Amino acid sequence: MDLSLTRTVTKLSDGRELIYYDETPGHDRSAPDRRDLPTVSTTSELRRDPLTGEFTTVAGHRQDRTFLPAADQCPLDPSRPGHPTEIPAADYDVAVFENRFPSLAGDTGRCEVVVFSSDHASSFGSLPVARIRSIVDVWADRTAELAQRSGVEYVYCFENRGVEVGVTLHHPHGQIYAYTYVPPRMQKILDVAIAYHESTGGCVACDALAEEKAEGTRVITVGEHFTAYVPHAGRWPFQVDIVPHRHVPDLPALTAAERDELAALGKDCVQRLDALFDGPMPYIGSWYQAPVATGRAESHLRWQLAALRRAPGKLKFLAGSESGAGAFMNDISPERAAAMLRGEG
Repeated sequence: MDLSLTRTVTKLSDGRELIYYDETPGHDRSAPDRRDLPTVSTTSELRRDPLTGEFTTVAGHRQDRTFLPAADQCPLDPSRPGHPTEIPAADYDVAVFENRFPSLAGDTGRCEVVVFSSDHASSFGSLPVARIRSIVDVWADRTAELAQRSGVEYVYCFENRGVEVGVTLHHPHGQIYAYTYVPPRMQKILDVAIAYHESTGGCVACDALAEEKAEGTRVITVGEHFTAYVPHAGRWPFQVDIVPHRHVPDLPALTAAERDELAALGKDCVQRLDALFDGPMPYIGSWYQAPVATGRAESHLRWQLAALRRAPGKLKFLAGSESGAGAFMNDISPERAAAMLRGEG
């Protein structure tokens, strides 16, 4: 894959991989990790529930992970005298490293942290479009590379934003999980796509997008390459799906022009969410893409922003029906949510 960024691979003191992605060439990335870290020891194991057939990852070592440190002790900041961090350089653009407290490790997969900026006080929505464009390239590059690893069946890029969704570090960052199985949500999406293709010969995502654009009330914005809309049966108070017009399976398949537009549209959508209420919107940003080996022809890439605040000071909780029964209830109609995101009150 053609990568416009300069990629430098190095190691942290405990042997974990660190990758700098620089927007301009010529940076010296030889600064060593001066911490005396013990070798990462994990207890990750996959356990299959015989009643549902679904897997649970048991990772007891994560109980000791870093939890909401003071701003001047953030482990994702650039290193400075007296405060060595996960990133030895004094500054950086985008950095990716193996998680020190991974849920998935060894035979169960791999977990990476994607740090969006060296600026601790920034956020995804406040980043320049050019930086978001770099992040899109990084997501695509990591997807392609992790998909080549033995045993990996699904690469999931995501961002948790806000303590309301369980964030333990405030520095702007996301994560990538490389699973050794296709997760249940993605498997359900794939099953529906394959069944639809077998019965109609078409793509369910392409047809759903066409219907949303034709109906119009839930559309937020339409570009040359992407449309952002609140889906007809959205589960979350302010769910935004950003969908490519072209039928593409994953992030590496996007063209340069598509990535350019995606960066600008993604920033716009996050800013719209942030402008709704009384502060930054907590959300989960998920990339749904094709599995590594199965259903690639039927899969259609999708970026979903699942926003959890339904009104000022009020969150959407996954309570009995959602958590216990797997049946979602939404207090806001998708039509009303889309109108608010369009700025129509």
